[in-house]
Amino acid sequence: MVDRIFAGVLLVVTLAYAVIAFTAISAPFQYDPLGPESWPRILSLVAIVCLLVILWKPDTEEMGVSRQTWFRLGATVILLIAYSELYEPLGFILATILFGTTLCAMLGAGFWRSALFGVATGVLGYLLCAMLLDLNLPEGELYEAIVDSFEKEDF
Repeated sequence: MVDRIFAGVLLVVTLAYAVIAFTAISAPFQYDPLGPESWPRILSLVAIVCLLVILWKPDTEEMGVSRQTWFRLGATVILLIAYSELYEPLGFILATILFGTTLCAMLGAGFWRSALFGVATGVLGYLLCAMLLDLNLPEGELYEAIVDSFEKEDF
């Protein structure tokens, strides 16, 4: 029963997303064979199909979730919201380091392992996305303030 409730609620959200994807999202020109409109449309259609399958034939097992798991799920949602809010001001690298370190520590890793994971994720993720994939990632207001202070000083 829990599967059907979850799938039903998510189906309503996904249908609203599909309406937005098919009506509101449009690009002035196509620079890609699929274009920026196609991915939200594909995602919404695949999600609708998956949710209909769950509604049609849900799991037969009872879903038993402990309080600790619910707490971790709630904390993860809060961390994701914080990450999205800090992404622009702190920049990709610092926001990802904070998010990765906190999430890793929350899942049971020690401090040093969590910090190593966060730093590796932030730095390697930036190098992969910015250098290899040529994506434009925010550097952050903190980074820009430091660079501006060095540029204003006369050496």
